[in-house]
Amino acid sequence: MTDPVFIHPIPDPTPAAGECFSLTGAEAKHAEVKRLEEGERVVVTDGSSRAVRGRWRAGGLVEVAETLTMPEPRPRVTVVQAIPKSDRAELAVDLAVQAGADRIVPWAAARCIAKWGAKEDKARAKWANAARSAAKQSRRLVVPEVTELIKKPKDLDRLVPGESRTVLLLHEEASIPLAKADLDVDDVVLVVGPEGGIAPEELEAFRELGGQPVVLGPEVLRTATAAAVALGALGVLTARWDGTQNMTYKKR
Repeated sequence: MTDPVFIHPIPDPTPAAGECFSLTGAEAKHAEVKRLEEGERVVVTDGSSRAVRGRWRAGGLVEVAETLTMPEPRPRVTVVQAIPKSDRAELAVDLAVQAGADRIVPWAAARCIAKWGAKEDKARAKWANAARSAAKQSRRLVVPEVTELIKKPKDLDRLVPGESRTVLLLHEEASIPLAKADLDVDDVVLVVGPEGGIAPEELEAFRELGGQPVVLGPEVLRTATAAAVALGALGVLTARWDGTQNMTYKKR
């Protein structure tokens, strides 16, 4: 059983061991709902750069025990997710975050049924809230960023630059399995198309960025689940699941 995680601003400078700070707002209410007991261990993270482990004290206080090291996975994984229809959009984000995505890029693919249009800010906020909730549920110290919407494959270069990058297109007609791809890089980009598939012109545009179509297995997965399955495979094929990331905040 791991310590419960709360996503909340941490005072700057980070409190030293033995010092206390308060949980406020929604996280304070969350603590009340969980009925934390005096002295129970908790983890508080700001969701990006700092986290501490401490003990719960009366009055909504957290007594700091230690500062935690923030995980730095290699490779980092960015999921470019074509907008699913209906409630499957937030499901896709939830599953990807639980499976370890480090960044999520919404993509208005040519064959997407769902369109954000004038509701882009509201829709992106829903994705960000889904990512935050999934990060808490899965005890993650870093909340994955949900970036701006991209409309063209070339927009990817602006969000994930760098030479040490592999762009993998999950494609049911690909002949190369994911396990054969070059994963000894700093960044892996997983491109997940819509239910109707990636359009030929988009496929070619991603190829021009160095993208490689790969197949996960014999089954054809829904757009909402494909990223999570691929992330699971990457966890086994790389050092991402070597156990060191989560060991920093398991109960001892």
